[in-house]
Parts: sequence; C-alpha cells; structure tokens
Amino acid sequence: MNEDSNTDERPAAIEREVPLAPNAHDLVPARSAAGVPALPSTIQQRRRRMWLQVALALAVLAAGAGGGRYWWQQLHPLVPPSIVFGNGRLEADEINIDTKYAARIGEMLADEGDLVKAGQVVARMDTRDLQASLKKSEASVRQATRAIDEAKANVTQQQAQVLLAKQEFDRATYLVQRGFQTKEALDQRVQQLNGANAALDAANARVIEFEHALEAATHDVELYNVQINDDTLVAPRNGRIQYRIANLGEVLPAGGHVFGMLDTSYVYMDIYLPTLQAGKVRYGADARIVVDAYPKAAIPAKVIYIATQAQFTPKTVETATERDKLMFRVRVRIDADWLRGRSDAVSSGLPGVGYILADPAAQWPASLQANAAPSPSGQ
Repeated sequence: MNEDSNTDERPAAIEREVPLAPNAHDLVPARSAAGVPALPSTIQQRRRRMWLQVALALAVLAAGAGGGRYWWQQLHPLVPPSIVFGNGRLEADEINIDTKYAARIGEMLADEGDLVKAGQVVARMDTRDLQASLKKSEASVRQATRAIDEAKANVTQQQAQVLLAKQEFDRATYLVQRGFQTKEALDQRVQQLNGANAALDAANARVIEFEHALEAATHDVELYNVQINDDTLVAPRNGRIQYRIANLGEVLPAGGHVFGMLDTSYVYMDIYLPTLQAGKVRYGADARIVVDAYPKAAIPAKVIYIATQAQFTPKTVETATERDKLMFRVRVRIDADWLRGRSDAVSSGLPGVGYILADPAAQWPASLQANAAPSPSGQ
C-alpha cells in the first residue's frame, strides 16, 4: 500500500512543478517526424519573398544585358576586318571674332545661335574718333594738293625768270664782245642767271616737298579707312555663332573677344585606335561617321590626321579591352561638299562612331554606304 501510494503521488508532484506556458510565444515549436522543428508561417513567407526578389533581379539583369547587346549591335554593326572603328564626338573648328583695336562696341548685328555667312557684318565698333581723324587727313590731302598746284605755278614763274636772265646774259655777251658794254654788266647778267636757276631749283624742290606731304596725307586717309573697316567685325567663314562674349557698349582692348563661332564647313571626329589598327590607316583613307542621333545614316569622310605618338586613352573614349591604355589619335573630316546645307543636321558635340577603310581594295558593307543626308528619324 505504501509503494502504491508513493507511486500515485509522484505524477501529481511533477504536474505541480512544471506550470503551463501562459502565452503563445512561450510555446516550444513541435518537431516533425524527421526531427526538424517546424518553421512559423512568417519566416516561410519572408524566405519566399526573398527568393522572388532575387529571381526578379536576375530577370532584370538578363533583360538589360540583352537590350544592351541589341543597342551595341545597332550602333556598332558587324564590320569586316578591313574596317577599323572607334567612338568619338563631332567637333567643328572654333573661330574667335575679336577686335583689332581698342574701342567701344557700338552695334551688335548677330546673336548666339545665328547662322552667318562669310563676310557678313556681325558687329560694329564706335569709330567716331577715327572718323574725325579721317576727315582731318582728307583735309590735309586737299591742302597738299593746292600747295602742289601753287608750287608748280611758282616753278613756271621761275622758269620765265631763268629764260629772261639767259636772254639778258646772251645780249650782254654779244655787246661786250663788240665793246659796246662793260665787263661789269656781263658779270651782273651772269649773277642774275645763276640766281634765276637757283630759284627754279628751289621751286622744283617745293613741288617735291608738297608731293611728299600729299602722299603722307593720302596714307593717313588709307590708314584710317583700314582702321574703320577693321572695326567693322565680319564673319570670316560660314558658320554658327556659338557664344556672345561681350555686350553692347563695352569697351574692349585690342584683341578683345566679341563672338565665338563654329566653322560648319570643317566638321571632324577624333577617334582613338590601338597600335595594330592605327598602323593600317593611311592619310586620305575613306571613312564613314555614324552619329548616335542618326544610326542609319553613314556620313562620308576622309582621314586627315594620324598622331605620330601614342597617348593615354581619354576618359570619354570606350575601348574594346581594358589593356588598350595607349592609343593613337586619328582624325576623320566630313566631306565639305556633303556638309553644304546640312549644318543643322550635323552639329558639334554629337557622339558617334568613326569607321575607316584600312584596306583600299575592300568595299563598304551595305550598312555603311554613304547616305545623302540624315533625317530626324535617322533614316
């Protein structure tokens, strides 16, 4: 009986020593048949969401890689080994329209973005002081002209005096030889003749002096006209005004910048080629330029410059391999005849790719045949 009572009382004591968990989060997760604890539903949802995000990211990367490959193939079509290429940007020669003399800007006849032609007036400087000096020089020219006329009249008068003195000398010589006049009278006639000749020489010298004064005054007139014309600023080439550096009324020194323009008849692209490719390129080689804005338009060009020394690749230039650190700069210029009337379509700064026909015997593929003109749609 005692053993049975002890046995019956032990479970009751154990039940009292192990209290039940009052809250749900204090419960120990149950074990599955394999012995692995079962995960709460929230953890399973988080893991499922994480895997979905990873799968979505991989899909986006795959789509981006495919799109990038398609874009690269569109901009860089497959070309034969006889054609080398590199990327770059269209550039045009920059021309500064400057003052030749210190002056104030009196008139502005062009602005940024305007297309101008060679010889077109774009600005005028204040030339009132030069105009006054010009009038003074012109008056000096007139004065010197009248002085020359007066000097020439004096020469005519002196020539008459010389003629009279010579006649009197001849008469006195004749009379002295026959004893009708004294030797003293003959000496007087000789002195008169010499004086008349000296006066004639002086009159001729005065004519030469006034002619030199007229020449100097004429040169002054020409100088002031040149200065006035130089203060009329004109466009040296056909192009587009890119910058207006000075404003109306500003006083500029000699050589002061007024406008900066781009020569739209000289548009080129600098590309960078590794040694193996640059060694195949020759001056005057046929080239094509395809800008990103018009990927289906191949612009005809020629190679006009090949660097004699390699240089580090600029940061804005993409290369086929990271090893190509030293490259040769090659410049291809767009055909000037092709550019006529197309300056709006081909503007400076457009990125693109320059292709060079390294083998003269090779032919351009159909995608790089020269086009008439790029259109806004790139056709």
